[in-house]
Amino acid sequence: MKIVLRQDVPKLGEAGTIQTVANGYARNYLIPQGMAVVATDGEIKVAQHNLAVKDRKIARQEEQQKSLAEKIQGTKLAFTARAGESGRLFGSITAADVATQLSEKVGEEIDRRKIVLDEPLRTVGDHTVTVHLVGKLRPQVTVTINAEEVADEPAADSDAEAEAVVAEEIEEA
Repeated sequence: MKIVLRQDVPKLGEAGTIQTVANGYARNYLIPQGMAVVATDGEIKVAQHNLAVKDRKIARQEEQQKSLAEKIQGTKLAFTARAGESGRLFGSITAADVATQLSEKVGEEIDRRKIVLDEPLRTVGDHTVTVHLVGKLRPQVTVTINAEEVADEPAADSDAEAEAVVAEEIEEA
């Protein structure tokens, strides 16, 4: 049975697309849930018109953001974070961190939701991150994570300072 999807359905398609599915799936699930309608001639025309409008809108947005994509492409970002001996970070670098630093470097606001990360970056080294602007504009950024230098000496100094404070308090008493 041919149907027109009214909303995005996982593993089937996006809203406005025309799909062919089993009769039972359409009649018993998709249509009663309001996810789809039967593909009549009128519905097909409306769906095709809406897709054409959507394509023109995306093309216009791509043209507007092409200069931003060129600024972003190949940009190198550097982060310093605490890491263990094996190179694994104690925390992580998230899409929000990447978006903030990229916005500062490029000079235009980049939304964190446009940064494509399957999971936060948790290892030291170079990582390639994709920025999904609009349509087919997907510039890539290189994120370099360096391990923060951890010195053992300041801990010894703080212990000595603490002992000195305790000694002064004992003398005063």
